[in-house]
Formats: sequence, C-alpha cells, structure tokens
Amino acid sequence: MIAVELVGEIRDIEIVAVGRRIRELKRVRRDYGPGRWRKLKGIATVRLMDLSVVRAEVHWYEAHGIGKREIKVVKVLGPS
Repeated sequence: MIAVELVGEIRDIEIVAVGRRIRELKRVRRDYGPGRWRKLKGIATVRLMDLSVVRAEVHWYEAHGIGKREIKVVKVLGPS
C-alpha cells in the first residue's frame, strides 16, 4: 500500500464488491462501524510520498454516513 494524497476527483468509479462479497468486511466493520459497505475503484490524480504527481488506479471502502476509508494506490498509470 502506498500512502497518497488525492489531488483531483476520482473518475470512472466502479463497484468491486458489496456487503458479504468484501473479503475484509469483518475488519472494516470492526474498525469503522456497521454500515452498507462497498469496495470501489477508480482513476485519480494523486501525490505520492516522494511528492510526484501521477495518475493511478485507487481502491477504497465506502459506506453511507461514514464516507471513504482506506484509499490506496493499486496501480500507477503514469504522469498526470
């Protein structure tokens, strides 16, 4: 997992899994509380730890009323 800061909006958002289809649902509920959890992915411009700005595929968990949690870079796609 690479620590990141989102620079712009997340585009091309797709649902990866919902509810019990999420492998780490038990941990996510323990850490952030109950909710209708979804795992999503999308493309975003991010600033990495070395301060470079790149386009990347990011994944995160999200629930209504709780918001986005654990945004992580899965694949760097190139310069922004």
